[in-house]
Amino acid sequence: MKHIKLIFPFFLLLLAAVGCSKKDGIDSDTSFINTTSSGNFDKIFDISTDNSGNVKITPLGEGVSQFIVGYGHGTGADSSAVVLPGRSTTHASPEGTDTVNITAMDLAGRKVTTSYPLTLTYRAPENLNVTTSGEMKVKATALYARSFMVYYGDVTNEVGTPMAIGQELPAHTYPATGGPFVLRVVALSGGAASTTYTKTLFGLPADFETAAVNYFFGTFGNVTFDKVANPAPGGINTSAMVGKYVKPSGVASWSGTYSPLNIPINFAYGNKIKVLVYNPDAANIGKRLNVELEWVIGGTPANGVGVLKVPLTTSGAWEELVFDFSTIPAIPATAKYTQLVLRFNDIASGAGETIYVDNFRLTN
Repeated sequence: MKHIKLIFPFFLLLLAAVGCSKKDGIDSDTSFINTTSSGNFDKIFDISTDNSGNVKITPLGEGVSQFIVGYGHGTGADSSAVVLPGRSTTHASPEGTDTVNITAMDLAGRKVTTSYPLTLTYRAPENLNVTTSGEMKVKATALYARSFMVYYGDVTNEVGTPMAIGQELPAHTYPATGGPFVLRVVALSGGAASTTYTKTLFGLPADFETAAVNYFFGTFGNVTFDKVANPAPGGINTSAMVGKYVKPSGVASWSGTYSPLNIPINFAYGNKIKVLVYNPDAANIGKRLNVELEWVIGGTPANGVGVLKVPLTTSGAWEELVFDFSTIPAIPATAKYTQLVLRFNDIASGAGETIYVDNFRLTN
């Protein structure tokens, strides 16, 4: 029994020694790796449609330990990425054609590189909307736009002013002469495609002759205002088109028109407004035309201050009325008004009056 007890511990020791001959139970022979082959290489390009340029690249292959994706442009770390099987890499690419090189590596370190063309075309921006406020502060929105370029249209060979997404450009002051001016805003895709907005701006002088200008005279109190042919071309007004103001019988005395202006009336260029008026009815002689200025930039003076009333002196011929706002001390010499209001004979209800107006202009 004593011999058996001695042999048994020795047998256990021998088993332990044999069991530890392979480290942690892992065979050190890795020659089997060299028999593993990789192949069936492919890729998936998932190209975004929002003009961000983002492309999600998913390399595919069998028996691959990792991929190295070369984007075809960029330098250093920005030019490539290591991607594990089943994973992807996303990269912003410029418009055009790049060659994406995908290198597949197996466990033995062997590499196979496959090249794939990637063509990226940015879509033209859509739903371009441009707003202006105050002294021509410009803002724009558009789907798929990366940025904007703004052209005010008041200088020759204009370079343009860049405008970022969500940005509002500061006030722009137009010159006293040279209009009508055309505002142009270009929505840029980041590539060749672009979308353009244009608007011919409404300001003084206003003569109803430019078809592209929306000579907007909104009405209140049931008067009407229309752009019509000149009823009496000749004398001091031979222009083709004029504005027709009608105050029907019975409408409120305070009825009139209002015109929000794209370009403010800038008193730095003059503080007199001259208007040509044609009165077809002698009964209107002595009745007064109001020119009222509202919504001054900066808020001072308040609405109701910039009001002048000048009587008609004749009928059957065009005459020029002068509204001299320098006679109102409360108006600063550099005031800029953004709305023009007209009223006629505001001391009485409408009596079926009709007058024609033309050639609104700002002078000294």
